[in-house]
Amino acid sequence: MNGKLIIFSAPSGSGKSTIINWLMSEHKELCLAFSISCTSRAPRGTEQNGVEYFFLSPEDFKEKIANDEFLEYEEVYTDRFYGTLKSQVESQRADGQNVVFDVDVKGGCNIKRYYGDKALSIFIQPPSVDELRRRLNSRATDAPEVIEQRIARAEYELGFAPQFDRIVVNDDLEKAKAETLEIIREFCKE
Repeated sequence: MNGKLIIFSAPSGSGKSTIINWLMSEHKELCLAFSISCTSRAPRGTEQNGVEYFFLSPEDFKEKIANDEFLEYEEVYTDRFYGTLKSQVESQRADGQNVVFDVDVKGGCNIKRYYGDKALSIFIQPPSVDELRRRLNSRATDAPEVIEQRIARAEYELGFAPQFDRIVVNDDLEKAKAETLEIIREFCKE
């Protein structure tokens, strides 16, 4: 039986990665596996081709775009691409994996549009922009101007929330994790 598709999107600092990592480590029964994306950047550290990413040259990436091989892709900087191959997702689904996408809002909407009811799209939402700012500040990993850029981006991304199947407001992490788990369990039963 083919696996299901679960799309996560959220503004930076919403807790999306924390929730996804918890689901994947604590709920093996869900058979969740990350979609392995492609990038045109070079591997970093111990990254391996076919494990963290498929590493392609910018030329190869552009050829795959021209051949309509991507579910979604983005050129983040000139010749720095990230994207999800249709063939890779189908291969993982055929193996019975429930494929998890951790993507930006546009990518999430594109994947949902392509797969329709075969995919579940979940938007993890912060309780407020002020709380998001507080979380980003408390991380102490970004300069104030970077935080303001992230807040501006978050305000833009929040406008996409209604296009997702489900919105989970992360005002209490344990509650958000439990709600997300229940949503996914229901979807995987169908």
